[in-house]
Amino acid sequence: MKPSTDLFNLIKSLSKSEKRFFKLSSSLQSGEKNYLKLFDYIEKQPSYNEEKLKIIFEGEVFIKHLPSEKNHLYKLILKSLRMYYSDQSIGSVLSQDIKNIEILYKKALYKECEKFVSRSKNTAEKYEKFYYWYELINWEKKLIESSYESGVFSINIDDLVVEEEMVVAKLRNLAEYMVLYAKINLIFRSGGFTRSLEEEERVAEIANNHLIKGKNTAISSNAASICYYIKGLCAATTRNYSDSFKFFNRTKEILDDNPEVKLESSKRYVLAQFHLLRCYIDSNDFGKAEDLISEIRSLKSQKGFKTIDISVQIFSNSYDQELCILHKKGEFEKSVELISTIDKEQQLLKGKITKEMEIVLKYNKAYSYFGIGDFKTSLQYINDVLNDNESMLRQDIYSFSRLMNLIIHFELENYDFLEYVIRSTNRYLSKQEREYKIEMLCIKHIRKLSKTNIEANQIEIFEKMKEEVNQLLQDHHECVILEYFDLVSWIESKLKKKTFVEIVKVK
Repeated sequence: MKPSTDLFNLIKSLSKSEKRFFKLSSSLQSGEKNYLKLFDYIEKQPSYNEEKLKIIFEGEVFIKHLPSEKNHLYKLILKSLRMYYSDQSIGSVLSQDIKNIEILYKKALYKECEKFVSRSKNTAEKYEKFYYWYELINWEKKLIESSYESGVFSINIDDLVVEEEMVVAKLRNLAEYMVLYAKINLIFRSGGFTRSLEEEERVAEIANNHLIKGKNTAISSNAASICYYIKGLCAATTRNYSDSFKFFNRTKEILDDNPEVKLESSKRYVLAQFHLLRCYIDSNDFGKAEDLISEIRSLKSQKGFKTIDISVQIFSNSYDQELCILHKKGEFEKSVELISTIDKEQQLLKGKITKEMEIVLKYNKAYSYFGIGDFKTSLQYINDVLNDNESMLRQDIYSFSRLMNLIIHFELENYDFLEYVIRSTNRYLSKQEREYKIEMLCIKHIRKLSKTNIEANQIEIFEKMKEEVNQLLQDHHECVILEYFDLVSWIESKLKKKTFVEIVKVK
């Protein structure tokens, strides 16, 4: 059985200050600390190697029960991190407050307990932490009961019941929006843009839900921001960038107007910004798009945005969109130059970037090299994408990667191998639930192109391909390909005997 790398991954994720805090808190404990020996050695390993670890500590007693020692160290690090971040998130602060309330209550220090409850309720209300707010109301009920037992009847329980009902309603309302968000997010993450009436109907079902379509259905700022975010995603999946811009801009406005909620919804805020960026790119407003990238990257130094997950999100999406801008401008040389910067930062964030963003970045790197005519390097990146297929993740990327794979092999004049690639692509597409008209059309013509070396015949095939592609692109669903690969410009480059980048720049 392969040794678990969970402890290694946790240690490698620690910042210098987090490591320092762990060592400091450990030094306060008495007795032998075998776990520190384990920590120091694993910290220095470039990759986890348990066999080497066992050899190094062969004479130590703890190595005989290494799994339990690793588990103990893992829990100690998490405990240290809880202490380190105990006052850096509102959830942590409220959780500590509730523990303090419980301790004071058990010691019958009711007045002190009441102060904690009152202060914590204000915090929970301010940051819309309804779960904690609800729990604090329950503590308030217990305190009222203690007051009654002491002969104090001045507190009105009815007011508390009304407040409780209000909090429960807000909690339920927020939960219902989170369910709708999960549904639209699944559609977007699994397939990207809609490519059929059936998929559009699934999106429309969410968009027409009474919580999304109705007025004043969100009863908290947090719920309202999610509501407009869902509206924006529904519009984005159908490539309705006008509505998408309007709804994501509204999401941003709500969070900007409620800074406490914004701090607790930092990831949603960042993602809304990236969707706005996508709208600027679609409208070729590259100046605003580049300014927004700078603005988003500056968030990393602001309170509430300094966590690793937000940093990773900003890195992945900002460089992905920067590549997209350069592609649309036809500046493929600059996009290739940018790849070395991306690779360096990606190496520093190894293991933290999501599978989705790894796939998207690889695809855009492939497209960058395709743009400058370096088809061999482009093929390497496309193969990385195709060899890492996830059946439920971004099938749009995998589909268009297969199409680019065919075109690259054609450019490399791998005509004999192309027949095998075409059969493989056909098998893949036939197993999918979507209709792939544009891909099937390209397969048909690339097969014909690979069977002739006569230039006049190839020009004739490209002319026919151009005609049929332009006809197919009249269908809104088929235009999706242009978000990933400028097929029209590639065909045009063959007919005009110019480079792909020359045609894109002219457009």
